[in-house]
Amino acid sequence: MGKKTGKMFKRILYGGDYNPNQWPREIWEEDMRIFRKAHINSASINIFSWAKIQPSEETYYFDELDDIIEMLSKEGYDIVMATSTAALPAWMVKRYPEVARTDYYGRKHKFGQRHNACPNSLVYQKYAKALAEELAKRYGNNKNIVCWHVNNEYGGECYCESCEKAFRVWLRKKYKTIEALNKAWNMEFWGHTIYDWDETVLPNALSEGIGEDKTAFAGISIDYRRFNSDSLLENFKMERDAIRKYDPDTPITNNLMGTYKGLDYFKWAKEMDIVSWDNYPAYDTPWSMTAMRHDLMRGLKGRPFMLMEQTPSQQNWQPYNSLKRPGQMRAQSYQTVAHGADTIQFFQLRRSVGACEKFHGAVIAHVGHENTRVFREVAQLGKELKELDCILGSDNPSKVGIIFDWDNYWALEYTSGPHKDLKYVDQIHNYYRYFYEKNIPVDMIPIDGDFSKYDVVVAPVLYMVKEGVGEALEEYVKNGGTLVTSFMSGIVDQSDNVYLGGYPGPLRKMAGIWVEEIDALAPEQHNTVVFTDGIEYTCRMLCDLMHLEGAESLANYSSDFYAGTPVVTRNKFGKGRVYYIGTDLEESALDKVLDQVTAEADVSSIINEPTKLEVTYRESEKERLYFIINFVKDEQPLPKCFAGKRDLLSGDELGDDTKLKQYDVILVSIHK
Repeated sequence: MGKKTGKMFKRILYGGDYNPNQWPREIWEEDMRIFRKAHINSASINIFSWAKIQPSEETYYFDELDDIIEMLSKEGYDIVMATSTAALPAWMVKRYPEVARTDYYGRKHKFGQRHNACPNSLVYQKYAKALAEELAKRYGNNKNIVCWHVNNEYGGECYCESCEKAFRVWLRKKYKTIEALNKAWNMEFWGHTIYDWDETVLPNALSEGIGEDKTAFAGISIDYRRFNSDSLLENFKMERDAIRKYDPDTPITNNLMGTYKGLDYFKWAKEMDIVSWDNYPAYDTPWSMTAMRHDLMRGLKGRPFMLMEQTPSQQNWQPYNSLKRPGQMRAQSYQTVAHGADTIQFFQLRRSVGACEKFHGAVIAHVGHENTRVFREVAQLGKELKELDCILGSDNPSKVGIIFDWDNYWALEYTSGPHKDLKYVDQIHNYYRYFYEKNIPVDMIPIDGDFSKYDVVVAPVLYMVKEGVGEALEEYVKNGGTLVTSFMSGIVDQSDNVYLGGYPGPLRKMAGIWVEEIDALAPEQHNTVVFTDGIEYTCRMLCDLMHLEGAESLANYSSDFYAGTPVVTRNKFGKGRVYYIGTDLEESALDKVLDQVTAEADVSSIINEPTKLEVTYRESEKERLYFIINFVKDEQPLPKCFAGKRDLLSGDELGDDTKLKQYDVILVSIHK
């Protein structure tokens, strides 16, 4: 693999997806003129050019790509070079129809769309690998290429016969024997015992599927999720290794998609030199959710990441595609850098003339010139980022880790009951929101991470506790750590079979409780809880009916037949503590619990005063760079601790009376 250091680039990459192949040559020169005015220094190219550069099985055509690379190199651009393998050329599907995917409903697809290749098609693998190798052979020595971009936004599933056969091979490697497979999937249920490997079938609408998000046998469907993620990962590794034959050093990435459900990104990140991702919040996405996704992308490798795509203003594929308000794109970009990005890149640099993304925002709009509001904001940001290369490779220190685990994501949302509205990402975000609003930095961490680095580890809805995880968490708490977990935790093993002996299974001893039953409340229903100080709050969705086994109760239910029983508990275990939250508390009640957690663990905000501003910092050996951003509508006062400092963006000295309007950004450097 390539470079291992935290600092991958010599400067902050500022640019994005560029498709000059869609335009006549005279437009290219005009693009260069306009981009110079925006201080753009990089371009991601060749992302969907397979049909252009390989018009037939035996033929490669690189003349136009040569010209594009020559033009960008002369302009001094840092080039992100894609491999073009995310959409099949028509000749391949015509000649080899088996390369196209079969969907969840068993329908064989024809040529069209993108992400349209079966990952287990040997034909697709042959040609994708060959193309990546040809590109690396031709351009691997170009010093302007600073990153390789394999494929694009891997995703989706295939349910064809090739995948079914490959799934059986994958299962044999994992389970070794049919007996182990039957036990793992609990195939005695409904008499589903299988006697030979070729009796296993894909869990789609023609077999175990009950709609795309439900299944009769979660063990089968979770394994297929794992298999599909692994299959696509093998495609990535195949192209990566082909590039490495000719370019041993340049970082290689693929653009991920935040909390995308389909792929186990922690597993993927181990195979990538640097993580990149595409950030497309909706008009009503909470800023805390966007921040959480940035922290997750940083957490995949525990180092800075690339923002590969965002729109300068408007998206086109969401139900409601609002314009970004003046200043919003700039504030969003600084939030991205604050949470660990070393690049800011857009999709797209010039707005497409046709097809489904023609209304997706771009640096150059359909009018074709730079006299637009969006361009002026892009140019302002580009000018500012030129002065911030000092941020490259710096860290985001944190004392709090929140576990995010794709196996739990899949398993929790496959389970039949107790509540259809229980969503993994939403539950993780409920807890993340607290730390975000308190300006307490957070790392998003894997289930097999190093917990000892954190004073507090938060593991909401840790439904699936895989082998060794319970023991690792016990060791962490015994040594003085604080663990926070919740309802629907410690329920099943890695195959979705329930731990017998009482919930929360492997967590029961250290939590000091036994959950006897789980009540489900309909959307119009709620319950109430009362804390030891007498203050009452509401809760909803799920309610654990539990018994204390050494823990103390911090709050009890105050309504329904289980009124008076514990709902929030704390248990001393070794040198540490375990907090268990047995229901979906309203925000203020959850804040109350987490206030106690952070106080006891001596975890505090990075500033010593309350504020509605987002305050984040990145740290190098010499300095801390604080990002102060106002995402709320009302004007907000600058925290007093920054008075007398200088704003790096405006050059102004900050005073006690400094205020930030919505989307204002201030950067302050404090030397260590």
